[in-house]
Amino acid sequence: MDFQLTADQRALRDGTRELLTGRFGRDRLRAAVDDPALDRALWRELADAGFFALRLPEADGGVGLGLPEAAVVFEEAGRALLPGPLVAGHLLAGAVDGVATGERIVALCDGSAEPVLCEHPADCDLLIFLGGRAPEHVGRARQSVPGEVARAPYASVDPLTPLARVTDWPHGTPCDGLDVPRLRREAALLTAAQQLGSAARTVEMAVGHARQRTQFGAPIGSFQAVKHLCAGMLVRAELARAAVYAAAVTGDALDVTGAKLLADEAAVDNARDCLQVHGGMGFTWEADVHLHLKRAWLRAVQWGGAQEATERWAAALVV
Repeated sequence: MDFQLTADQRALRDGTRELLTGRFGRDRLRAAVDDPALDRALWRELADAGFFALRLPEADGGVGLGLPEAAVVFEEAGRALLPGPLVAGHLLAGAVDGVATGERIVALCDGSAEPVLCEHPADCDLLIFLGGRAPEHVGRARQSVPGEVARAPYASVDPLTPLARVTDWPHGTPCDGLDVPRLRREAALLTAAQQLGSAARTVEMAVGHARQRTQFGAPIGSFQAVKHLCAGMLVRAELARAAVYAAAVTGDALDVTGAKLLADEAAVDNARDCLQVHGGMGFTWEADVHLHLKRAWLRAVQWGGAQEATERWAAALVV
């Protein structure tokens, strides 16, 4: 069996990378660190390129592709550290008016989490809560406008992702047409794809620095210790890639859990090793390594952390 990307999928990957390089290059990335407000012009441009309507039927104005293609696109978004509630925009494009066209920005909030967090609270036009701790909210979705939701400041580890802690929200409008288990599963998968993109990018950053940085008259990449670090990073990234791509094909809940676990590990550990390869300069604010590490930390606790994932796998193995 051939598990390589098809020619069309490679073209989609290359086109997405070209778009993001042109519209969200390093200068824009660093500007977003200083001012993390979402660029609505960029949001609409992403929508025009089909980012959010990727899986909508062509008859509904979408691109008509599948979950594997969405994973490829979100991998590129993670590679570029593109900020914003991208997963929510993609998953709700066919359910909420104006999302597919980029006119409205919507956030998905895990109502059963503790605490319940909202990304980019100042930029979102609508909040969709999945589940909740109350028995009547389990497995259900509700929507509220931000003005109806009581929020408190919440320090975010990622300077590109402002957060607010939701302290209270009304019952809101029920979203009975939403498949909550599917949304949770696909949100976890697309988050894992973003983690994969970050893990792959930090491999490139570490290898590039190891080739250029010299010590004792030789590139540091020629030293065995640095070679081993970079090799380990590549192995983690490729293991995560196989798991994410497989889960995108099968859509199986347990496959998605494993993919998220491996992708989280790859993103966090690769960013740490990349920082080590960069040495003292890797710890500086001017280097981009810390941005990948902080984004990886944040994504690792979204839509199921390591403890939850390992418990699910343990339960499956027992059965």
